[in-house]
Amino acid sequence: MPAVSRVELYAAIRRDARGGMSMRKIARMHGVGYHTVKDALGSAWPQKRKVYAHRGTKLEPFKQAIDTMLRADLDAPRKQRHTVTRLYRRLIDEHGMSDVSYALVQRYVKHRRPEIATAMGRMPAKVFIPQTHRPGEEAEVDFGDIAIRLRGELVTCYLFCYRMSFSGKAVHRASLSAGQEAFFEGHLHALRVLGGVPTGHVRYDNLKSAVAQILGFTRARVEAERWTAFRSHLDLTAWYCQPGIEGAHEKGGVEGQIGWFRRNRLVPIPEVNSITELNALIDEWDAADDQRRIGTRAHSIGQAFALEKPLLKPLPAESFETGRWFTPRVDRYAQITVRTNRYSVPVRMIGRQVRVLLHASDLVVYDGRVEVARHERLLAKGGSRLDLDHYLEGLLRKPGALPGATALEQARAAGRFTPVHDAWWSAARKAHGDQSGTRALIEVLLLHRHLAHEQLVAGLAAALKAGALTADAVALEARKIGDTQPSTAAPLTGYATTDAISSLTARRLTHLPPDNRALPSVAAYDLLLKHPRFQEGS
Repeated sequence: MPAVSRVELYAAIRRDARGGMSMRKIARMHGVGYHTVKDALGSAWPQKRKVYAHRGTKLEPFKQAIDTMLRADLDAPRKQRHTVTRLYRRLIDEHGMSDVSYALVQRYVKHRRPEIATAMGRMPAKVFIPQTHRPGEEAEVDFGDIAIRLRGELVTCYLFCYRMSFSGKAVHRASLSAGQEAFFEGHLHALRVLGGVPTGHVRYDNLKSAVAQILGFTRARVEAERWTAFRSHLDLTAWYCQPGIEGAHEKGGVEGQIGWFRRNRLVPIPEVNSITELNALIDEWDAADDQRRIGTRAHSIGQAFALEKPLLKPLPAESFETGRWFTPRVDRYAQITVRTNRYSVPVRMIGRQVRVLLHASDLVVYDGRVEVARHERLLAKGGSRLDLDHYLEGLLRKPGALPGATALEQARAAGRFTPVHDAWWSAARKAHGDQSGTRALIEVLLLHRHLAHEQLVAGLAAALKAGALTADAVALEARKIGDTQPSTAAPLTGYATTDAISSLTARRLTHLPPDNRALPSVAAYDLLLKHPRFQEGS
């Protein structure tokens, strides 16, 4: 039952008194004293409660001395001002203070120091000034940490947010890194979605992707060279906030947006198989966000953005490479090292120098202009990501190295090397011996380059059931399954999609270029029949 205010209590007492009820009965019914009933009958409006004088604490005699010390600190060097501990010791030694706790002095100094500074004109009180943002002029950028379940594992990745200040329209992008590559990719994605660049400035904190050095207590910054080139490419003007918590208030819109996005879009924690899948979800959420209204605004986010979109500056026609290039050398383990992590490449590349393009969530390895490997970027430092396919040519020469290969364990963990593979391998080793059986499995694994994964696994299962323990038999079974039940999986890079083919020879011929030559003719030989020499012989 809600509490009754004193005004309502007085009204009830006066109503009961007018009904002829005695004061004693009224007091008993409402649970109040006689004087309260008397006051209510005397006035419909309760009198103000009596204010008692503040009872001083044991610190009262020493407050003047504390204030004097705090005023003196205003003119002292910053590193030689009173701490609470030093001030407490002086009160004991110089002013005879006793029986006063340190916590009592600390609480008084905490609220009194800024009051004295403000009264002396040294430190103005914190004031937040309402701001009005013009359409198409300003935006804010920030990164935030988010948790997701990536292939069943709980990991922490990073959310880039670009928010227009006028409309509140925000574009988000998730990545496995918060480095400069993710910073650039987030900008390009956001500006493509928005369709232009703000005509004014974009607010940033002092993240390392953009700022190399903060110059004193000013807003001047030494920028990272690639960031300066990227800004120039987009014709984007940067405005840097103050360091620390004060700077967070200067871009409060994007700070609040990231918190709102976490609470409303990432609860419960999303489960995805890749960052690409997560970003597809984020794009859908951003599009749906256009229907939302912020606070008490009269227009939705989409309606407000429609006003400022025509005012944005156009995007440049030329492209900008957001990734970072590296040129590592492939070691004897067919691995390259990029940012303390190791990634595999085909064994034929051992000893050669390759070109690596590092993106926010993946990296691509090139031999000249030809792509030879692609990996999802590792989250932690000192890790390795190995592709079993890269080692197959080497394992054909060293089949005994396969059972303990790290690449094999990673393929098992990723689900690419299935229990069907293990069962077929065990049967092949039992039938042909360890070396020959393992070599047969490696030949089967090479078929993954030409056949879809699901199709080959089904072929392995069929061959195992029939007791066919050779790579050719697996290929034949997989081809039969592919002809009757075409796989919906995407074709492998470098191989053309084909219709149902009835023989292995025809399947191989589909990878040859078309023969556009004319069909052969024997017309020239028919002319020889009219020669006199041939006529004499007849």
